Order: sequence, then structure tokens, then C-alpha cells
Amino acid sequence: MDGGPYGMTLWVVKLGTSLLRGDTAATIEGYASGLAAAMRRGDQVVLVTSGAVGLGCQQLRLPRRPDAVVALQAAAATGQGYLMALYERAMAVHGISVAQVLLTRSDLVDRRRYQNASGTLQQLLAWGVLPVINENDALSSAELRFGDNDTLSALVAAAVGAHQLLLLTDVDRLYSSDPRRNANAQPISDVHHPRDLKQLEAGAGDGGRWGTGGMTTKLAAARIATASGVTVHLADGRDPARLAGLLEGDRGGTVFHPHPEPLGNRRSWLAHVLVPEGELCLDQGACQALLHRGASLLLVGVTAVKGQFEANRPVLLRDPDGQELGRGLCTLNSSQVRQALSVVTDAEASPVVVHRDALVLQDR
Repeated sequence: MDGGPYGMTLWVVKLGTSLLRGDTAATIEGYASGLAAAMRRGDQVVLVTSGAVGLGCQQLRLPRRPDAVVALQAAAATGQGYLMALYERAMAVHGISVAQVLLTRSDLVDRRRYQNASGTLQQLLAWGVLPVINENDALSSAELRFGDNDTLSALVAAAVGAHQLLLLTDVDRLYSSDPRRNANAQPISDVHHPRDLKQLEAGAGDGGRWGTGGMTTKLAAARIATASGVTVHLADGRDPARLAGLLEGDRGGTVFHPHPEPLGNRRSWLAHVLVPEGELCLDQGACQALLHRGASLLLVGVTAVKGQFEANRPVLLRDPDGQELGRGLCTLNSSQVRQALSVVTDAEASPVVVHRDALVLQDR
């Protein structure tokens, strides 16, 4: 199993809501044993956990999970402290401190804050502390949410340069179709190529297939993490004792292998954290220059602009067929691009609209 220098492996472990139902305290104690054993061996571990809303509903004795966003946020605020207390108590038995880290997408969208979050997590790991991460559900507005902790765990894995991401869930592996509906569903043990992962994601988008039940978000997490060079394991976590074996080197039910040419930290941030605020439509010449010559995008290659955005904000790049080619930071605001497009520009003097160092392509 791939690891880091001197045999140390940096793990990100994600625990889903379904695993923390029932006797949550006992379940967390079971996971804590495996986490502590790995840390004693010299590995580093970051834990991404769900469960705050469910515990909040228990504490508040609510008859069912609320539907209103404000009520969900209030339940999360109530449950988060209780959740952290359970982790703190469970890890203290093993002499390990924990640190609560609550994140929203806005914490990672800004490049400096992204680097600060990464640095904070790295310092906690260096101190031998277990960072316990959750989305800041109590404060996140809809447009600033990750939407699920699968995505959050993949972004965290990229940010800290993890070697392995464990997505623990209540299924044993990925299947060719929903095994609950199709007795002929075939298990998928390995996913090696980004193209195969893309095809699986396309199939998972069909609500009548195995995209239901959260598999879509796990495939998206696998795409994000493997693109950054992280090996991803989809594994059955219903038995907490199973975690110890996985952290010792057992493989998950489905293993997503890392991209042979992983994105660097900055390009991973561009590709997966930023939400495009507009679009630039490109001609065929510009597409060829970006894809085959490693060029920057010049204004002369832009045919149209969509949306309103300020300078140095993320934009989507589309080819002449309307397909996503990539994304990057536009050096001009949308008004400046529109104004420039109305003027005939000498190709030799065409300004750079997206520099190649602030650009990531869809198909690398």
C-alpha cells in the first residue's frame, strides 16, 4: 500500500451518518481503537465525520429530522458539541488529543484561507493530534455548502496531501447496478482509469440505478481525490473493528487508483474547490493551443462571455460544441471581456485572459 516517507501514511477517514446511528458513543469508541492504533504506529490521521444533526435531534428529543434549513442548522449546532465530546472521550482513553475543525466552502474558496486551513491541519498532525472535521452546518448557507461530507473529505485529502482516503459506509463495495434491485449486479473491485470513473459517474446520475443512496457523491469524491494522487477505498464500516484492519493495509471493497499524472495543490484547488462565476466560449484554435501546446488563453481565442464576474475570479471554459474544456482564473472582469470582444484586436498584441498557471483542463 502506498505511503509516505519512512513508511508513514497520511490517512483521511470519512464516517457517514448511517454508521453513527444507534449507540453512537459505543460506535465511536470502536472506531477510536483503530484510529489510535494507526497513530501509535506513526501514521497520521484526519477524521471527517457526520452525525451532528442526528445527535442534535436526539438531544432535543425531536420526533423526526426537521425539513426546514434553519431547524437543521439549529439541530447541528446542538449536536456538534455532543459529537465532539464523544470523540474527545473516546480518544482520551488512548492518550490522544482531538481538535475540532468546522469548514464551509468559503473557507477553501479563498486561496489564502485554503492554505491556512491546510497549514493548520498539518500542524495538528505534526503535534500528534487527531483533527475531527465536519461541515459547519450551523452557519453554511446553501450556496456555500459542500453538500455532503464525501466531497469535503476528498477536498481535505487533497489539501493535506493525503496518501489514502477511506470512505466508510453501509455498503461493502461498488456494483455495476443497484444490487438491491438487480440480482445480476456485478461487484467492482478496482477502478483504474479516470475515463472509467467518469463513466461510472454518468451511470450513477440515473436515479433508478445505484446512484441512489449516496453513491453519486462517493464517486465524485473518488474523482476529486484520485485526480490529486490519492488512493480511495470504498469500504463497509458497519463493524467499527473493520477500520483497524483497513488502516493496517487491508483494501476496501472497491479501490479507486490515483491518476498517473496527479494535479498539484494549486490546480487541485482550481479544479475542485472553486465554483465558476461565469463562462468563456472559445474557438477551435484556442482549444488546440490549450490542449496541445500548454498555452495561456488569449483574448483573441474567446468568442463569447456569459455571466457577471470580477477580475481574477473562476470561470468555466467551453469549446465550440459547448463542452467543458477546463476552468481558470480570468484576469479581466466580464465587462472588460465583453468590451474587448467588440473591438478588433491584433492577435500579436492579444492580452492573456487566463494564464496557464491559473488554468486546469478537464481532460489532462
